[in-house]
Amino acid sequence: MNIVAYYRVSTDGQGKSGLGLDAQREYVRLAAESNSWNIIGEFTDTVSGTITPTERTQCKAALAACVEHGATLVVAKLDRLSRDVEDIAGLMKRVKFKVATMPTAD
Repeated sequence: MNIVAYYRVSTDGQGKSGLGLDAQREYVRLAAESNSWNIIGEFTDTVSGTITPTERTQCKAALAACVEHGATLVVAKLDRLSRDVEDIAGLMKRVKFKVATMPTAD
């Protein structure tokens, strides 16, 4: 399965330190390795989770890449995509997505 990885941190400090991003990348890498997923793209936003996913520059690019390549969006943890159930439900209508920390969940 081809996947597009999406990472998000909330602040410039988190983005510059790399710590939050490194952990997210490792979750996705391990899930991809364990499930024979092929990472075809990676996108990163440094923006508050209060901004809806479809208004984030890199999230929009990740969603477009999923549509273009018939790929599945993968995030390290669900809250990196959104904490808003309405946002999640809307995204479920647009693309398939999985969470690296629970890769078998639908």
